[in-house]
Amino acid sequence: MVEEVAAFRAATPAPLNVNFFCHVPPEPDPAAQARWHDALAPFFAEFGLDIDAVPQGPGRRPFDRETCDALEPLRPEVVSFHFGLPEAALLERVKAWGATVLASATTVAEAERLEARGADAVIVQGLEAGGHRGMFLDGEVTTQVGTLALLPQVREAIALPLIAAGGIADARGVAAARALGADGVQVGTALLCCPEATISAIHRRALQSGAARHTALTNLYSGRPARGIVTRLMRELGPMAEVVARRTSPGFTAAIARFARRRRGASGSGDFLAAVGRPERQSLSRGARRRGDRVTRRGAVSPVGRADIMDT
Repeated sequence: MVEEVAAFRAATPAPLNVNFFCHVPPEPDPAAQARWHDALAPFFAEFGLDIDAVPQGPGRRPFDRETCDALEPLRPEVVSFHFGLPEAALLERVKAWGATVLASATTVAEAERLEARGADAVIVQGLEAGGHRGMFLDGEVTTQVGTLALLPQVREAIALPLIAAGGIADARGVAAARALGADGVQVGTALLCCPEATISAIHRRALQSGAARHTALTNLYSGRPARGIVTRLMRELGPMAEVVARRTSPGFTAAIARFARRRRGASGSGDFLAAVGRPERQSLSRGARRRGDRVTRRGAVSPVGRADIMDT
């Protein structure tokens, strides 16, 4: 992280946004580990991989004191959080150096909680959004609604600036979001095919293929609901598989990641790739690839990830 921030500072004087998860790491669960071991064993056997060689231990770490210690001297102008906010003492430290704090909400109740806890702006994440659902108060996916339905509800409930996210890929989407109360928008999947995006070649091909028109919420890649392109793994195990607990064993996600890397290397297949995104509006994604330089020059996507003037 320190090296990446230094490289950014050397390249531009523009403000920097860094993003962190605030999830609760799962506790080891031998019974859950046995269930996912049984579920994944046939896939490993099919390609001659040893599932017992998958390393155990924690996966992605949440924002903690050690991370804050490393981040504080760097003074990023914007710090955003997913899955709620960090503990109060850490949040106070972030705000003390003058950072603007953003956080994702997927329901009105989550937006109200973020406002009460001191967020400076709320990212309103609609059901269309690619990647992880930012749910942190309730794990029930039936509480999740679309961006254009959620925005006016949140606008009526809280006074903070709102940033719309999910299914927005062009000026029409920006205009609709702003008409419903958004102060800005975030554009994600539509820009993944730009030359500057560092996604893998397989991910890029998947976004540009017909398969990209079919996405689903899945818990297979991390244990939490996330939207991605439907893959063989999702079709055969079910996108929201019962074998995966909401706070699943870190070993499960390590196994999926290791298997996907080996499978990609062997055949170039994306059958097990966690190709997160919302690319059903496929032509818009291709258009962003062609228009990427122009969009950036016009200020549609700033260094802090906003797209609040894309409708100009």
